[in-house]
Amino acid sequence: MRILTRYLLRAHLGPFIFSLSVLTGLLLINTVARRFQDLAGKGLPLSVITEVFILSIPYTLALTLPMSVLVAVLYVFSQLTADNEITALKASGVSLVRLLMPLLAVAAVLTGGMIWFNDKVLPEANHRLRNLLVDIGRKSPTLELQEQVINEIRAGDQRSRYYLQVAKIEPIDNRLFDIVIYDLSTTGRDRTIYADSGRMALNADRTDLYLTLYDGWIYQRDTRQPERFVRMFYDEQVIRMAGVGNVLERDSTNAYRGDREMSVAMLAKEIADRRKEVEDVRTQAQRYVLIAVDYALRGPRARAGDPIQPRPIIPAEFLDPTRFAPSTGITVLDPAQGAAGDQISKQLAAELRSLKVRMEAAQIGMNRHRVELHKKYAIPFACIVFVLIGAPLALRFPRGGVGMVIAFSLVIFSIYWIGLTGGENLGDKGIISPMAAMWAINVVFLTLGVWAFSRLGKEASTTRGGGWDDLFYTLRTAAARGIAVVMRRRPA
Repeated sequence: MRILTRYLLRAHLGPFIFSLSVLTGLLLINTVARRFQDLAGKGLPLSVITEVFILSIPYTLALTLPMSVLVAVLYVFSQLTADNEITALKASGVSLVRLLMPLLAVAAVLTGGMIWFNDKVLPEANHRLRNLLVDIGRKSPTLELQEQVINEIRAGDQRSRYYLQVAKIEPIDNRLFDIVIYDLSTTGRDRTIYADSGRMALNADRTDLYLTLYDGWIYQRDTRQPERFVRMFYDEQVIRMAGVGNVLERDSTNAYRGDREMSVAMLAKEIADRRKEVEDVRTQAQRYVLIAVDYALRGPRARAGDPIQPRPIIPAEFLDPTRFAPSTGITVLDPAQGAAGDQISKQLAAELRSLKVRMEAAQIGMNRHRVELHKKYAIPFACIVFVLIGAPLALRFPRGGVGMVIAFSLVIFSIYWIGLTGGENLGDKGIISPMAAMWAINVVFLTLGVWAFSRLGKEASTTRGGGWDDLFYTLRTAAARGIAVVMRRRPA
């Protein structure tokens, strides 16, 4: 049996590595392509682009590894069945359940490894990638100006915006000719600068751009006072555009982490903090509710020193100090008591509304972190689920070849991913429990896999069946049975 185990594992190793490489490459290209707009035109060195590429790999691997397990199981078992090796093993007395045990053991090891990976490696990679993308986002476009084109130039503060148009550029001495600058940096003011010629230079740190303009004029209009229009002439003028140089500044002090950048311990701490905040808010809300009820029952007109009236529980922050008797703690009756009572009621209502907002924010944050915590375990567990559901499918339809493997893989993982992302959205909003949101799709596939796993001994495929025609026939039969059941249940 050790020979059979090694044979099965070696048979799965090649398809697993191939599918992992291909799927990771495809998803990685898609991820980088979606970020291409943030990277293009920034004048980034090759090392930075390579770093973005490398830091995107862990997140992609967390998704593609379970997919690769499914592809490998589907391919190998369909090949074994098509080549009659499964039939030979059954004739030799080898249980099909026995064939899956080594694969389930390896899937369990992969699950444990992915849980460690999602806890230790993935959060750090996501954190570094986010910080790098933020640094790149702060970097201004490269000052590679083009002739006869309106070049957008953004300053480092992202508020200063200039559009520069140049008729001719002499790159040897950085001379510019026939210059037009559209300055949109100040809200409510439109300024256009014209110059016959000019010279461009960067400071020593290559962060600020200095434009020395000659023989020109400036048009300026204030949108708040459209009747005013200013025209100024100049012989020489220097314009400084700060923070537009071709330098990437890395900020290593940003310690903020999103939920996908936290380890299991960090998520558990955040959940505990949010839960404590929810309890504190609930306690404060109960206190204010009791204050409001007590105040409504006794009314605002309490006489100072009245022994029948109990001391009010209204906190001092809700009472005007000029109407408060420190010796008794009772509000003093005066003609303005009615107005003071309205003010206290308004403050109580405002406090309760504020607490409601805090409660909702804390609950949403706790849900989001709980969802991310369960996701770190749910996605790796899919390795085991896909083994259980992939082998029975491959044994049932062995003649479909690679096309059947690709089709089943796409369908199964599409359903799995839709269920996972849909559950994540519902869990974040608190519509369903975060645990149920992340594990529901695993439970569904696990139930189907266990049911199919229990029927492996009844497998009856032949080399003439199990192809596309058999699949279409099975789908048509299942659809016809479903329609027949529905029609029988319809009232006459």
